Amino acid sequence: MKLLLEDGPITASEIGTRLGLSAAGVRRHLDALLESGEAREASAGAARHRGRGRPAKYFQITAKGRGRLGHAYDDLAGAAMRQLREVGGDAAITDFARRRVQAIVGEVEPASAQTPEDLEQTADAIADAFTSAGFAASTRPVGNGVQICQHHCPVSHVAEEFPELCDAEQEAFAQLLGTHVQRLATIANGDCACTTHVPLVPPAGPK
Repeated sequence: MKLLLEDGPITASEIGTRLGLSAAGVRRHLDALLESGEAREASAGAARHRGRGRPAKYFQITAKGRGRLGHAYDDLAGAAMRQLREVGGDAAITDFARRRVQAIVGEVEPASAQTPEDLEQTADAIADAFTSAGFAASTRPVGNGVQICQHHCPVSHVAEEFPELCDAEQEAFAQLLGTHVQRLATIANGDCACTTHVPLVPPAGPK
């Protein structure tokens, strides 16, 4: 479950190598998770075709599987947020969301330049800060940019009702990186991870 959460989508072969299990052993565990609805085959877009031959099957955790890992105090947090909105309105929720993100990334130094190397270092620092806060975050190069991936979200159930939490994260990323970033997916919306794209090549100006 931890591998599916932090490294998914992942193949059965990769799971076997990481855990030292036989192909039959991995298959047995995967079949149980698939049957229980706690894992699923990744969509065609998420699978990566390497080399010749048939593409390998990739597996990822589902919302049900992620729920097994615990969402402590969701009900209490949701009730507190609703009370905050009732007392202070939408502005109070937005302010709280921004303060929460700053508590996570407060020690991350903003990018000092717009070079690919500097942006990558800042993205890595953001991922490290979120990992320390329980988000199991990482970065990976994709095309002409890098993606910040949060494989777990301790507040995903609350964020379903209060998207300001996700919006504040994207806003903080853009401020620290000094460039436009794009949220591609969020766990709160049912995706397997929260993914934010950071371009490393500036957009071409008008000719």
